[in-house]
Formats: sequence, C-alpha cells, structure tokens
Amino acid sequence: MRVGLSLLTLVPGISGGSETYARELVRALGRVGRFEYRAFLPSVAADVDGLPVELVPEYRASRSTGGRIVAMTRASISGRSINRRFEGQDVLHFPLSVMVPRVESRSATTTILDVQHELLPQFFSRAELAYRRKAYGWSARRSRLVLTISRHAAETLVERLGLAEDRVRPIHLGIDHDVFRPGDETRGEFLLYPARSWPHKNHARLFEAFAELRPRHPGLELVLTAYDGPVPDGVRSLGHVSREDLVRLYRTAAALVFPSLYEGFGQPPLEAMACGCPVACSNVASLPEVVGDAARLFDPSSTEEIVAAVEDVLSDPDPWRRRGFDRAAGFTWEKTAHAHDAVYEELAS
Repeated sequence: MRVGLSLLTLVPGISGGSETYARELVRALGRVGRFEYRAFLPSVAADVDGLPVELVPEYRASRSTGGRIVAMTRASISGRSINRRFEGQDVLHFPLSVMVPRVESRSATTTILDVQHELLPQFFSRAELAYRRKAYGWSARRSRLVLTISRHAAETLVERLGLAEDRVRPIHLGIDHDVFRPGDETRGEFLLYPARSWPHKNHARLFEAFAELRPRHPGLELVLTAYDGPVPDGVRSLGHVSREDLVRLYRTAAALVFPSLYEGFGQPPLEAMACGCPVACSNVASLPEVVGDAARLFDPSSTEEIVAAVEDVLSDPDPWRRRGFDRAAGFTWEKTAHAHDAVYEELAS
C-alpha cells in the first residue's frame, strides 16, 4: 500500500509543536512503518528525513504569516498540478491541520492538531480567525477520517466542527527517549519555561507568580526559551535554543513550570519528565490527560495556585521525578507511528 504525506505547509522554525509532530512521524514511519510512503515537501523544508521525499516547487511556500495564507489559498483554488503529484497514492495524509491542496478522495485524512481559535478567539487576528475557520472546516469535510493528538482535542472537534465521533481518531504524540533522558548534571536553582511568545502561553501570569516566589527563594531564577518579549528582574530569556541545549536545561532545572492556557497535546512537560525534571503544570485542555498524576496541576489563571504548585515541587521534588519518569515512558513515536498505520489501513479498506 502506498501512503502519501503532504507536508507542503511545513515552514521550518515557524510551526512549533506541529513541526515536531510532522518530522517525528516521518522518522518513526521510516523506522517501523509497514507500508510504502512518500513525503511531499515545499522547497523550504527539504531537510525532512526518514522517508523518500518529493519536492513540490508548484507550491509557493513563504515564511511570513500573510505569505503562508496566500500560498495555501492559491494551492486550494488551483491545485491541479500539485494533485497530479499525488496520483498513485492509495492513502493521502495531511498532517498539518489543513488539506492543501484540496483533494477528492475517500482515502484522505487530515490531522487537525487543535481548534484553539474556537476556544480562545481573542488571541487571533480577524483574518487568521476567518481563514482557520474556513480551512479547518473544508479539511474536515473532505477527509474521510480526521486525526488529532488528544482525546480533549477530539471532543472539541466533535463539539465545534460538528464532526461525528466515529470519524475522529485521537492519537497521542511521542517522545524521543534516546534524546530526552536523564543525565548526570547537577540541578540548578532555576525554573524553566520553554514556550514561544504566543498569548496563550500565559507568560504575564507566570511573571506575576515568579515575583511572589522570589522573596521566598532569593536565589531562584526563571529561565525562558523561544520567548522574545521584555522580561522582569530575575528572569533570563535565552531565545531559541538547540535541542541539545534544551535537554541540558531539562536536566539541570529545579522544576519545569508550564502555565499554558491551551494545548492540543503539550510535549514539554513530558520531555521534562523523561529527563527527570519535576513538573508543575496547568490543569486545562489536554494537559491533565497527558501528564496524569505525574505533575502538580494548577489553575493557570490563578497566581496563587501557580505559586503553591511551584512551592510543592521545589519542597519535595523526588516523588514528582519518579512519577514523571514513569509517565513519560508510555509515550513513544513508534507507538504513534503504529497507530497512524492502523488508520491508513482503515482508509484503504
């Protein structure tokens, strides 16, 4: 069976967790997949590895938000030349939330990672909100099955997009345990929050909580990655870091604090757990489903609850480390790939 994965909308360094999902899925299918695969890529993402690839120059990829929307719109309206490249594929998978270009196939599936725009529309511009609603809608309607990355996301797709439950397949993401694992580094006196400067990442409330923590822990520091906004005293922003540096931070942080207001899945808490780092985590959206009882949960809208959760993991970190390590062990990319293969087989039958 031949399976085509369309990654035309992938822009390296822009897409956050969805890029991790696409790249790791491709690698895992290359290791353990049961079928014949081909990944269709834009010229800006020619570095994807793990499967045979085919570059699609007809898709005019762009790094800007406006340019990406224009490229997706053009491909959706007049995508015949791109569609011809998909000929001969028994199953088509669009892993990056939108079916670009649109196809007429009973064996097509789209992964809609989340519908944050439906739950937190205030964090999106009018243009982006309108495009997401339209693009996610047509992608869901034209897909025989819709994949997503958590049970919470699946329930939201059913509720907000009106999908029948039997058309939605939640498949958890994985962790690369060869990379994210404990080391022999000494843990420092800092909290870690790896998150972009997106509004739903809730940095402002975290800064409020950290201001209350500092007098109680004078040597404590808050370290951010991927954040490019102003920071208060005691907060250090490292910008974008390599995966190797991120692993080192997980291995040396006193704790991970993760106050996000919304996640379709939420990998950083699991990555931290796999590295032996205790986790204090938001109790909203998919996060309780992902971390289980292995993280100290808190209401991300409450400064007091964030402070109390961090205090708990700092005062007694070992039980959180042990539970976290056991929890993270259950999430692998091989398991994710096998679950995708089951859907591909269902689509082809």
